[in-house]
Amino acid sequence: MSQSTSDAMHELLIITTGGTIDKIYFDELSEFQIGDPQIGTILNALGVAFRFQVIALLRKDSLHITDADRELIRQTIEAQPIKHVLITHGSDTMVQTARVLQAIPQKVMVLTGALNPARFQGSDAVFNIGCAVGAVQILAPGAWIAMNGRIWNPQSVRKNRAANRFEAE
Repeated sequence: MSQSTSDAMHELLIITTGGTIDKIYFDELSEFQIGDPQIGTILNALGVAFRFQVIALLRKDSLHITDADRELIRQTIEAQPIKHVLITHGSDTMVQTARVLQAIPQKVMVLTGALNPARFQGSDAVFNIGCAVGAVQILAPGAWIAMNGRIWNPQSVRKNRAANRFEAE
């Protein structure tokens, strides 16, 4: 499946909202705060062949993201002219946010995050970001989730907290 030149991704809008992907831990008691977004550093280190713009919108654990925050994310995406959007988001409420974003027409939006901070050795962050970057280039308009090596429709997925993975609902 190939894309026409007019549909090809020339620029990627990245909205960061916090979540585990950007967490910085300070001690063995798991005290943390949300640090600077890591995705720009990761993409630059990988030498990606597209332009990207990062909007650091929130620095929250997803359990603290409110309906007002979801509306802010939606409004921010709608206000940007870029069609392809990657959103880094905490995994606990990623599905709820994706469901809100599905109402945005003509944009391809992929939410991703990490189950371990990007700064940790062996984190799933780089893998999930790579999966999301590939997905945002080929999916139909709408909101999608890229986690655990799969692309999920937010209407039929849930996070299994006990197994620490996403699965079909």
